Amino acid sequence: MSYVCDICGKKTKIGSSKKHKRGVAGKRWKDRVTATPRLFKPNLQKKTIIVSGEKRKVKLCTKCIKRIRKFGSVKSYSNIQLG
Repeated sequence: MSYVCDICGKKTKIGSSKKHKRGVAGKRWKDRVTATPRLFKPNLQKKTIIVSGEKRKVKLCTKCIKRIRKFGSVKSYSNIQLG
Protein backbone atom coordinates (compact mmCIF):
# COMPACT_ATOMS: atom_id res chain seq x y z
CA MET A 1 0.00 0.00 0.00
CA SER A 2 1.15 3.51 -0.68
CA TYR A 3 1.70 6.22 1.90
CA VAL A 4 -1.66 7.98 1.40
CA CYS A 5 -4.57 8.81 3.73
CA ASP A 6 -7.59 6.72 2.72
CA ILE A 7 -10.12 9.50 3.37
CA CYS A 8 -8.60 12.84 2.36
CA GLY A 9 -5.87 11.59 0.01
CA LYS A 10 -3.06 13.42 1.77
CA LYS A 11 0.31 12.06 0.58
CA THR A 12 4.06 12.65 0.67
CA LYS A 13 5.22 16.02 -0.67
CA ILE A 14 8.66 16.99 -1.93
CA GLY A 15 10.37 20.13 -0.69
CA SER A 16 13.79 21.41 0.22
CA SER A 17 15.57 21.91 3.49
CA LYS A 18 17.64 25.04 3.97
CA LYS A 19 19.84 25.07 7.01
CA HIS A 20 21.16 28.38 8.33
CA LYS A 21 19.08 30.46 5.93
CA ARG A 22 20.06 33.80 7.49
CA GLY A 23 23.48 32.71 8.67
CA VAL A 24 24.62 31.74 12.11
CA ALA A 25 25.59 34.08 14.95
CA GLY A 26 24.87 37.41 13.36
CA LYS A 27 25.35 36.72 9.65
CA ARG A 28 28.95 35.56 9.94
CA TRP A 29 28.52 32.89 7.26
CA LYS A 30 29.01 34.44 3.86
CA ASP A 31 28.50 31.19 1.95
CA ARG A 32 25.02 29.80 2.47
CA VAL A 33 24.28 26.11 2.65
CA THR A 34 22.69 24.76 -0.54
CA ALA A 35 19.11 23.55 -0.41
CA THR A 36 18.85 19.76 -0.28
CA PRO A 37 15.73 17.83 -1.30
CA ARG A 38 13.65 16.20 1.41
CA LEU A 39 10.27 14.55 1.93
CA PHE A 40 7.39 15.83 4.03
CA LYS A 41 5.29 12.82 5.07
CA PRO A 42 1.81 13.00 6.61
CA ASN A 43 1.33 11.52 10.07
CA LEU A 44 -0.56 8.34 9.12
CA GLN A 45 -2.01 5.94 11.68
CA LYS A 46 -3.57 2.53 11.14
CA LYS A 47 -7.09 2.61 12.60
CA THR A 48 -10.14 0.41 12.59
CA ILE A 49 -13.27 2.42 11.87
CA ILE A 50 -16.92 1.43 11.74
CA VAL A 51 -18.72 2.64 8.63
CA SER A 52 -22.46 1.88 8.56
CA GLY A 53 -22.04 -1.21 10.73
CA GLU A 54 -18.95 -2.62 8.93
CA LYS A 55 -15.46 -2.62 10.42
CA ARG A 56 -12.67 -1.43 8.12
CA LYS A 57 -8.93 -1.15 8.68
CA VAL A 58 -7.65 2.06 7.09
CA LYS A 59 -4.70 4.42 7.14
CA LEU A 60 -5.79 7.83 8.38
CA CYS A 61 -3.92 11.08 8.84
CA THR A 62 -4.19 12.59 12.29
CA LYS A 63 -6.29 15.47 10.96
CA CYS A 64 -8.96 13.02 9.76
CA ILE A 65 -8.85 11.21 13.12
CA LYS A 66 -9.49 14.51 14.89
CA ARG A 67 -12.41 15.29 12.54
CA ILE A 68 -13.96 11.88 13.19
CA ARG A 69 -13.70 12.34 16.95
CA LYS A 70 -15.16 15.85 16.79
CA PHE A 71 -17.87 15.61 14.12
CA GLY A 72 -18.45 11.88 13.65
CA SER A 73 -18.13 12.14 9.86
CA VAL A 74 -15.66 13.10 7.16
CA LYS A 75 -16.43 13.88 3.50
CA SER A 76 -18.63 11.19 1.96
CA TYR A 77 -18.30 8.93 5.01
CA SER A 78 -21.24 9.46 7.33
CA ASN A 79 -21.71 8.08 10.83
CA ILE A 80 -18.11 6.92 11.33
CA GLN A 81 -16.96 5.61 14.68
CA LEU A 82 -13.43 4.78 15.75
CA GLY A 83 -13.43 1.16 16.81
